[in-house]
Amino acid sequence: MADAINTDETSELIASNKVEGTAVYDMDGERLGSITNFMVDKRSGKAEYAVMQFGGFLGIGADYYPIPWSMLTYSTDHGGYVVDLDKDILEDAPRYADNNNEPEYDQAYNSQVYSYYGVAY
Repeated sequence: MADAINTDETSELIASNKVEGTAVYDMDGERLGSITNFMVDKRSGKAEYAVMQFGGFLGIGADYYPIPWSMLTYSTDHGGYVVDLDKDILEDAPRYADNNNEPEYDQAYNSQVYSYYGVAY
């Protein structure tokens, strides 16, 4: 019964394990990638980033892109998140190759990511 609590969702809340693996689409409905995890501010509890896996083939050679959480909108039509980005914007976006190369999510890096996407930090 405990597993049911972990995977339930409401109209406003979703369990973290259901966010991981959720597809991310561009505004035209083309799949960009999927969320591998998300970063939560320890003090405020606010989700700051969705880390999206993009590129490669079947996950091989894919990179990880921190996307400011505020840019994502959940779409029931798509069953995933929609973001106003296209692949061209992701070409030069901040990213890292694998979890062993995860950046320091410090103020300087956060400012760089938010600035790249034109989002106030």
